[in-house]
Amino acid sequence: MDIAMVGTRGVPARYGGFETAVEEVGRRLAAAGHRVVVYCRTAAKDGDTEAPDRYLGMDLVHLPAARKRSLETLSHSALSVGHLLRHRTNAAFVFNAANAPLLPLIRAARIPVATHVDGLEWQRAKWGGAGRRYYRTAEAMAVRWSDALIADAVGIADYYRREFDAPTALLTYGAPLIAPGSERLAELGLEPGGYHLVVARFEPENHVDVIVDGYRRSAATKPLVVVGSAPYSDEYTGRVHALADDRVRFLGGVWDQTQLDQLYSNCFTYLHGHSVGGTNPSLLRALGGGAAVVAFDVDFNREVTAEAGRYWRGADDVAAVVDAAEADPAGVARDGDRARELASGYDWDDVAAGYEQLARRLIARDVPDRRPSGRRTAVAPLAGRPVTSSARAAGRS
Repeated sequence: MDIAMVGTRGVPARYGGFETAVEEVGRRLAAAGHRVVVYCRTAAKDGDTEAPDRYLGMDLVHLPAARKRSLETLSHSALSVGHLLRHRTNAAFVFNAANAPLLPLIRAARIPVATHVDGLEWQRAKWGGAGRRYYRTAEAMAVRWSDALIADAVGIADYYRREFDAPTALLTYGAPLIAPGSERLAELGLEPGGYHLVVARFEPENHVDVIVDGYRRSAATKPLVVVGSAPYSDEYTGRVHALADDRVRFLGGVWDQTQLDQLYSNCFTYLHGHSVGGTNPSLLRALGGGAAVVAFDVDFNREVTAEAGRYWRGADDVAAVVDAAEADPAGVARDGDRARELASGYDWDDVAAGYEQLARRLIARDVPDRRPSGRRTAVAPLAGRPVTSSARAAGRS
């Protein structure tokens, strides 16, 4: 099969979950003998990175994007779809429902297409009213114009079934089982088991400010190590830093994967504040490293972490859970062991097999002749309201 993957920053994966999925699935499909074409964004500045034609068996097409947050994804995807229409493949996977306005062009070219709808993007605080309305409309268009939908979490599948009476293919992410050692921790002045960890982009729906505020209220003796930054918001970054005390260490972005894996696998607890996505790759990586997870209490996180996790809703909860964890190291160790057991259920080989099966169905036109209309059949539980640090129950579906 010839399969196109459209709508991400491309590979090598250096940014987020979509890129990781494209790399892990695409390399396996290529190894199975299929031709995989991945559309990649060119670097922001000339000379930043090389632009190879092939990577791990995949064919790469590099195209530019508008350097504006609201236009970056759709502008690059529009150029990618233009190229795809001139260089047709047997099937296409489009990532991100935001690209749904381009789906009629792919359908008109009779290229069967599945859309990975991601999480509830319209609930992200970074989008204003117009942005939220766009994403709500894009969800409906994805339902109407895709031959199939892909959800990466049961909560997302439930949302599309309830909202649109639309079926989805449930294809999660894989969890790498990592045991990378600990020798790189010394460079950061850290010891195994001697710190709590946060890894997240600084965005309100990831609740980094709540985690830092809650930790500050705790009596924790182990430092809180924060990995991540805000690509667009100096104001939010300033708020996070202002909430910290001298026990909090900000590392910024850590791009050395070995060092990052060692941070995951040697932390005392991993605090996870994501609330509007589906299955989160950072959470899966923490599980694969045997980290004891302390997560924001939302369905997506409970689905992954289950009984191995400890959960919180606000800053006072964070303080209580962190204090309880430090008082119960044996329980924390048990949570970490259970985390690795859960991670083994998220296997990239199985995920890639699911994509391969879906591609065959698309090509065989083994999809419903009539797609759902795209009209909503229910009222969203948090319709039109973005997730903010004060919206403690945000993200439930």
